[in-house]
Amino acid sequence: MKVVAAFVCGIVFAAGLALSGMLQPAKVLGFLDVFGRWDPSLAFVMGPAVGIYLALWRWRRGRPSPWGSPVPAESHCELDGRLFAGAAIFGLGWGLTGICPGPALVNLVAPNGYFLAFMVAQLVGVALSFAVPKAASGLKP
Repeated sequence: MKVVAAFVCGIVFAAGLALSGMLQPAKVLGFLDVFGRWDPSLAFVMGPAVGIYLALWRWRRGRPSPWGSPVPAESHCELDGRLFAGAAIFGLGWGLTGICPGPALVNLVAPNGYFLAFMVAQLVGVALSFAVPKAASGLKP
């Protein structure tokens, strides 16, 4: 049941990305161009999604989800150098390409060289994140 729910959620997410135009890197780059031809449409996609998520999380926190998985009562995230370095690298990649992992996966349905290059870079980044142990990264919390 969890796999079916995850698949349906993925399909709904992909359809939402397609309908909102967020599969187009130019649309995302337009949102990031706050001093040029700013396109606020990404805010209209992210804002309601974050709001709905937060409302549902507050409603379900500390209780099991409909699929039996516990919803944590509190967030347990360690804010350390690895997190900030990873976020900075992600932000740089997003700002340079206009693609984040969700749209990249959806675009694999009809891949072109641009998206395939992004996916290769993403997979290299993931591999590096596992290859560099926390202690050897030299980053302090």
